[in-house]
Amino acid sequence: MKNIYLLIITLLIISCKQTSEKNNEDAQNEDVATLKTYPENISKVFDAHGGLSTWNKMQSLQFTMEKPNGDEVTTTDLKNRNSLISMPAHSIGYDGKEVWLHKKDTVAYKGNPKFYYNLMFYFYAMPFILADDGINYEDIAPLEFEGKTYPGIKISYEAGVGESPDDEYILYYDSETNKMAWLGYTVTYFSKKKAKEFHFIKYSNWKTVEGLVLPDTLTWYNYENNMPTTKRNDLAFTTVVISKEKLNEAIFKMPEDAEVIK
Repeated sequence: MKNIYLLIITLLIISCKQTSEKNNEDAQNEDVATLKTYPENISKVFDAHGGLSTWNKMQSLQFTMEKPNGDEVTTTDLKNRNSLISMPAHSIGYDGKEVWLHKKDTVAYKGNPKFYYNLMFYFYAMPFILADDGINYEDIAPLEFEGKTYPGIKISYEAGVGESPDDEYILYYDSETNKMAWLGYTVTYFSKKKAKEFHFIKYSNWKTVEGLVLPDTLTWYNYENNMPTTKRNDLAFTTVVISKEKLNEAIFKMPEDAEVIK
């Protein structure tokens, strides 16, 4: 009987310790969001989308995109940015060290896995992705489109941050709601040189998931002279799951017959 009591006490101590450690981790995440300061204009945008404090409590994000060849499901660990993209014929993963491609049949993958593995996550996780370390913020001239004015914030990266530190973004937001309205972005991954041409995505349809206002649909626009012109295409996001629960890192592990992408 004495041994049983000792076992119960030991289990209670372990349980209390684990709970305390988890609470401390949650508190640290909130403290980081509180201690780091951002310019007032982008802080208002973060707040309009649910706030950085709420975002920083989340551990994982998953969403589905309907593609002509079948659903594409993207799962991302929000803390280390490990990722997995599951498609009918292929999987692309990042395990923290390597980007890998797994072919499920004989169909060749036509894209560039190293360019694509986190691309849609970055577009979807706006504006919160723009709270990352190593980012510089600058006010820029507003965007005038179809009779409405959208204030702008230019985002650039410090040297050595990410695969393409020369990439630049412009976040344009609705001055009435402070919600994100447009994203202008450059692509430097292939040229490795600072680009002058901005592409444009319109953010107008939103859904609230776990207190966060996230995109429901993204709309790409044609562009000319660094301005959006006419609508090109929509991309809808379904089955969105964002969670405070830590993912099992094994899901990002490279399969034995996968190819490491250099």
